[in-house]
Amino acid sequence: MEHADNGQGSGDMIRREAWDWVLRLTSGEASRAELADLQNWCARSPLHADAFAQANERWKSFGPALENMARQPIGQSLAALIAEKPTRPLMGRRAFLGGALAASVAGAAVVAVRPPLGLWPSVTEMAADYRTATGEQRHIALADTGTVEMNTRTSLNLSIDLAGIDRIDLIAGEAAFATRAKGMAVMAGNGRTTTDTANFSVRCDGPNVTVTCVEGEVSVTLHGAAVTLRDNQQVAYATDRLGPLVPVEAAVVTGWREGELYFKNEPLSRVIDEVNRYRVGHIVLMNERLGRRRYTARFKLDRLETVVTQLEAAFGARVTKLPGAILVIT
Repeated sequence: MEHADNGQGSGDMIRREAWDWVLRLTSGEASRAELADLQNWCARSPLHADAFAQANERWKSFGPALENMARQPIGQSLAALIAEKPTRPLMGRRAFLGGALAASVAGAAVVAVRPPLGLWPSVTEMAADYRTATGEQRHIALADTGTVEMNTRTSLNLSIDLAGIDRIDLIAGEAAFATRAKGMAVMAGNGRTTTDTANFSVRCDGPNVTVTCVEGEVSVTLHGAAVTLRDNQQVAYATDRLGPLVPVEAAVVTGWREGELYFKNEPLSRVIDEVNRYRVGHIVLMNERLGRRRYTARFKLDRLETVVTQLEAAFGARVTKLPGAILVIT
């Protein structure tokens, strides 16, 4: 990515360039050379570094604007946003639309549904009854003896179905459920998990859903197919296919409830993806070979800074720190 070299430049120019960098980084197409250029750009002056940090932070807060766009005809909402005068002196909506997303009306609609790198919640997540932010967990007590424990970046809706049982629509993220002597149904993706007495967890990553039974018995149905899970069993399903029943260490799967993450012989790329769910900012892995390396570790959720230290020591990884809590591993 080339930028005009005008010394420190005007504040407006630097802020526009900072937005260009954020949009490029979140596109998933940034090269190693561009990451090096970004590091040099941030090092030009404190103003450059601060502009990038602010742009990255504001990038994560544009959910409400995108939600408004999604609720209107795309052409109408985009025209309204372009015509709107900025209400803040720094990086208002006009500056945002002046970047890469303004070049494509369809692009704005897509990122409202599938935010790049998960930097903000989707429109559906923002409209949920309950939602947790990055690193946040939440406990919900249901009527009678039911409970819901929401993990980081989780959105769900609560209701009572026609049969009088608790219904939870898990929109995104992960939650642990418990019920005693009262029916409960969890809808995630195209599947339905039901039980009368059990402790279990459900994780929903887009169309991919995983159900883990910690204790008791739960039934999972998908398009007429069904499977029953008991203690320490797990099943995964996608849009239209129910996977096989497999044994798991349920305590490891739900370790987040005790403030810990467990990894046993996992590809490093998956470890980093999982850590990114709990960490403000983003870790970008640029080394595919390193991403395939296997890793076994246990991390405390309140001490995730040790992850990068361990990667440097165990694999000799090179870590580049950028403003906005972005780390690039090569």
